[in-house]
Amino acid sequence: MIDLTAHIRAGDRIWWSQASAEPTPLVHALLDQVSRIGAVSAFVGLSWDARLTRELPPDLSISSYGALGELRALSKAGLLDIVPVNYSDLPALFASGTLPVDVGIVQVSAPDEDGYCSLGVGVDYVADAIGHTRVILAEINRRMPPTVGTPRIHLSRFAAVLETDRALAEAPVVEPSEVERAIGRHVASLIENGDTLQLGVGALPTAVLDELGGHADLGIHSGMISDGIAALIDSGAITGARKEIDTGLVVTGAALGSAAFYDRLPELPVQFSPASYTHSAATLSRLRSLVSINSAVEVDLTGQVNAEVRKGTYIGGIGGQSDFSRAASATGARSIIAMRSRSGSHSTITSAVTTVTTSRADVDFVVTEHGVADLRGQNLRQRAARLTAIADPAFRDGLDRAGGALAALHA
Repeated sequence: MIDLTAHIRAGDRIWWSQASAEPTPLVHALLDQVSRIGAVSAFVGLSWDARLTRELPPDLSISSYGALGELRALSKAGLLDIVPVNYSDLPALFASGTLPVDVGIVQVSAPDEDGYCSLGVGVDYVADAIGHTRVILAEINRRMPPTVGTPRIHLSRFAAVLETDRALAEAPVVEPSEVERAIGRHVASLIENGDTLQLGVGALPTAVLDELGGHADLGIHSGMISDGIAALIDSGAITGARKEIDTGLVVTGAALGSAAFYDRLPELPVQFSPASYTHSAATLSRLRSLVSINSAVEVDLTGQVNAEVRKGTYIGGIGGQSDFSRAASATGARSIIAMRSRSGSHSTITSAVTTVTTSRADVDFVVTEHGVADLRGQNLRQRAARLTAIADPAFRDGLDRAGGALAALHA
């Protein structure tokens, strides 16, 4: 196993790649050796590494832009520091040194004949952070596919490498429920041929993608993509033919899916780009056909969105939601928030949200299994009525009363 004590010092601030590109063997080496190194801090995005939850050493503190994947358990245990930030701001925060730039840990493809490696399926914030980071440590995984558009990194940039031949981490498979499929049908009814879509990964985005097979010339410009994208490319629904920029290409920063999806990436028209491109306002403003599709923990009766906190605990993050919602509403086609109408015994449409992730001015439609609330051009009273109409029926009377009080307050 690699000796990290030669490269990481006490007090260092570290970042590493996320999700399917997480350099797990090197992260585990850090967990094993940090007691000899001394106290360090680390920034990471989405993690599927359960060992972080079970065995977080006292000398390692973790921060993130969200409580995503296994980091949710750390959040609930009070062991995760949240940096509430728009994804588009990450490149500048690395450039300024506000986010960690002492040591970066990446997973890359095997080098080509000229000694250059690809960031593969995990470009996102990593490509922007590398240029500002003092020490780069790399897991060279022979199963990481070299991808199109990803910045290439020469072997000479790495202070140390660990060679592996292991399967990439696959995204957890959660089949959409009937409720999520109903939401997917409502969202699909808002999508027009030629639209350029941004959406996340998981059961609800999968349900949306499953409903789009009858559409034509769809484009994709999104922070992350999953298996459903490949299926729509195969069916001809996704062609990118009408995209205003990157015509014919699916543009993303990361792939989170199955082994079969990862294997197919080199043959698909997918371009992997850094967050400084995928999420920047300058880029998004050129996509007049942009439709953002995001989820939420709760939405209040005025349309404000909370995608971060439930019952006082971080369970999500801002991510790219505000970036894409703002662009889709202001310069693109439409901004959509899709969610179940209830979470356990609680309504997800509420009189007031605990945290505002996305402004009500940047939300065009809210969708639940009970229908679609079109908020465009609506006053506060009208918004409350339309959102109450798509709430779970068990909560509508209470929301009607709250909506009436809201209208009286702003009369």
